[in-house]
Amino acid sequence: MTPFGDVFRRLAFAATGAAACACAHNAATTSATLDHSRDMVSVLAAQAPHPSLGHQADLFGRFVGTWDADYSFIAENGSIRHKRGEVLFGWVLDGHALQDIFMSYPDSAGDERKFVAGMRWVDPKTGRWTLAFVAPTFDVVLRMEGGAEGDRIVLHGKDSTGVLLRWSFNDIQPASFVWRGETSHDGGKTWRLEEEHHMTRRAETSR
Repeated sequence: MTPFGDVFRRLAFAATGAAACACAHNAATTSATLDHSRDMVSVLAAQAPHPSLGHQADLFGRFVGTWDADYSFIAENGSIRHKRGEVLFGWVLDGHALQDIFMSYPDSAGDERKFVAGMRWVDPKTGRWTLAFVAPTFDVVLRMEGGAEGDRIVLHGKDSTGVLLRWSFNDIQPASFVWRGETSHDGGKTWRLEEEHHMTRRAETSR
C-alpha cells in the first residue's frame, strides 16, 4: 500500500470513530433531556371504546370529535346571554371512559377562555351512564347519572345545595344536537331551563 493509501485509511478510521462517538453523545444527551411532562396526556387518550362496552358505547360514542358551540344562558327574567366556544369528546383510559371538554372563548382582549370537563362511563350490565363533572374555576364538582330516554339522553343529579339538576342531549343528528341544563327547586314538579347550547359538528379538514 502506498503512503497516501495508508494515510487515507487512517483518516477514514478516525472519522468513523469520531462519528460513532458523536452519535453516542447525541443519543445520551437526547435521553438526558427527553421531556416527559406530556406523557400523561399521551397515555390518557384512547383510539376507540374498550371491547367490553359493546354496543353500550354507542350512546355517547357518536359524539366523538369537535363541535362548534353556540351557548345560551337564560336568566330568571328571561334575558339570554350568548357565548361562542367548542366542545370536544374523546375516548380515554384504554376506552373505558369518554371525556368531554366544554370550552368558551374569551369575551374580550385580556379575558381567558373558560373550561369545564366531564368523565363519563357506562355499566355494560345495566346501560346506566355516570358522569363526573368538574369546573375548577367555578369550584364545582358534580355526579350525574342516567342514559337514553326515548330519542334523548338524560342525566340527573343534584348540586351542592340539593337543587335537582337535569342535563339532556336533544334533537340528536349526525352533525348537530342541543344540550339543555335545567333545575328544579320543588322536587322535580317543575323545571326551569337555565342553559341551552346548540352544537354543530366541525367538518374534518385534510392536512
